[in-house]
Amino acid sequence: MSVQVWTYLLVGITFALYIGIAIWSRAGSTKDFYVAGGGVSPLANGMATAADWMSAASFISMAGIIAFAGYDGSVYLMGWTGGYVLLALLLAPYLRKFGKFTVPDFIGDRYYSKTARIVAVICALIVSFTYVAGQMRGVGVVFSRFLEVDINTGVIIGMVIVLFYAVLGGMKGITYTQVAQYCVLIFAFMVPAIFISIQMTGNPIPQLGMGSKLADGSGIYLLDKLDGLSTELGFNAYTNGSKSMADVFAITLALMVGTAGLPHVIVRFFTVKRVKDARKSAGLALLLIAILYTTAPAVSVFAEPT
Repeated sequence: MSVQVWTYLLVGITFALYIGIAIWSRAGSTKDFYVAGGGVSPLANGMATAADWMSAASFISMAGIIAFAGYDGSVYLMGWTGGYVLLALLLAPYLRKFGKFTVPDFIGDRYYSKTARIVAVICALIVSFTYVAGQMRGVGVVFSRFLEVDINTGVIIGMVIVLFYAVLGGMKGITYTQVAQYCVLIFAFMVPAIFISIQMTGNPIPQLGMGSKLADGSGIYLLDKLDGLSTELGFNAYTNGSKSMADVFAITLALMVGTAGLPHVIVRFFTVKRVKDARKSAGLALLLIAILYTTAPAVSVFAEPT
């Protein structure tokens, strides 16, 4: 079979898996629809949260921006990771303890103000629409490449699939679909990274491979070669940053505060039974996210010499 046939087959199997999970775990009550019945295990919730976090920006663009900007690109890595830590430590457990399903509910009750609640709703809608627009564009780009369709057609395909399992299964269906999604995403990201690392450095661990010597017998470290290539082209060394400390601080802070307020990630912590489970799932999610976030710089380094 040709590569294109294999692509259609694998994408079709993935879609069938997502739809099958949505049908199996379809919502049977209002609580199931909005917070998955509040009975999701910490591990499943951690995997679903990690899948939420491993969005188009992280999965498609993280390695690209680090490859393009070098050391300066790592500020995005720090900012997005820091945003999750901010959310997990300072927001999620307390929202869960308060017992409300949404942030606007929390804001309205906490400050005894319908006006504050309306403002929170407006902010949530603006953030959601802005975020979804970027995500759907990413979906369109992926499908246009792999399925050889127009980007707009790719967006429509992605929206139909998501709409189907979101409406049918609600948060319960979405949660278990995202558990499967995490497995698919991390497999798709790690397998090429491992084999490229073996090919270029002989080390099967990408995170260690990026700091290893090249396997061509030259005895040159991979990062040293990248520094040489960058300076030869008239740029700063790959491992040196050009941003000032103030720029790094401002960008990191903006990314942290912005990502900590993502509504679709915050609601994840309402799907577990107890506040203790919310903290546990936050820790597991951070561990699972770290697998991709520590591999992305390695993938960017491997891409440069080729």
